[in-house]
Amino acid sequence: MKTFQQYRTITEVYDTTVQGRSSVFKPNEGGRVGAQRKKTNPERRRTKSTGGGETTSAKDYKPRSDIGTHKPRSEREQQPTQARGTAGVSGAEAQRKAYRERKARERGVQGKPKDLEKAADKLLAIKPKEKVDPKYKPVKSSGLTTKERKALYKKGERTLRDIRLKNLGKTKESELKHKVTSK
Repeated sequence: MKTFQQYRTITEVYDTTVQGRSSVFKPNEGGRVGAQRKKTNPERRRTKSTGGGETTSAKDYKPRSDIGTHKPRSEREQQPTQARGTAGVSGAEAQRKAYRERKARERGVQGKPKDLEKAADKLLAIKPKEKVDPKYKPVKSSGLTTKERKALYKKGERTLRDIRLKNLGKTKESELKHKVTSK
């Protein structure tokens, strides 16, 4: 026969008016607020190799130090930096100002006379030509075409390869650790 207390724990039912919005919770292990959603070893995707073609799941993460504490709203959301109503220009005012400036431009007035004068001076100023360094000497051209230059380059590479092969006592370039010729 069950006692009344045992019977209540088995048939515990919330009042229907409270059931949907009940804020009563039972703290889980470690004092955590929500349910523990930690995956079991076979569910884990991250693995590390242990050698011999074997893999095991990667090591567990340490439980966070803030388990069981509620974060205050000031830590979850950005708080205002100034008092309400101290923002400079409202959106509507900014639009009105932009509209007035646009209409002034269309009429041909572009700001204050001093600003216009500065802009005109800037446009009329003649930019000095960049001077070439008197010590500059252009690179002398070899007088060879691209095809001739490549042929000369490859001839030098082949000569260098032959010297290295002779010094190392090898017969083919494939026997060398580092290739000499390119392509």
